[in-house]
Amino acid sequence: MKEEQRDIRTIDAEGQILGRLASQIATILIGKDKPAFESNQDIGDHVQVINASKMNLTGKKIDQKVYWHHTTHGQGLRMIGLKALWSRDPSDVLRRAVSRMLPKNKHRTERMKRLVVKN
Repeated sequence: MKEEQRDIRTIDAEGQILGRLASQIATILIGKDKPAFESNQDIGDHVQVINASKMNLTGKKIDQKVYWHHTTHGQGLRMIGLKALWSRDPSDVLRRAVSRMLPKNKHRTERMKRLVVKN
């Protein structure tokens, strides 16, 4: 099998909408924009995002969206609103959006390691 050369792509997030940007990044991480794309191969590029704190959110997401996870213990449902997460770390909001747009398979962890987000 031939080893694919990975490029580093830089994306400026200033003024871009969160969901549209996340789907664009997911496509690059998967490698769907390359002519040699095969669904069982991980040939995506590295992605570096700058100005993540200057992204735009549409609608009422900033007030209404809630991220949650369960700790697997009794009464272990933990929730955090988008507004609180955005004030703490805007790059984490983008990372979560991209992660949830990637296929839930064995390549997802390696693909997320190739994503670098800077405020």
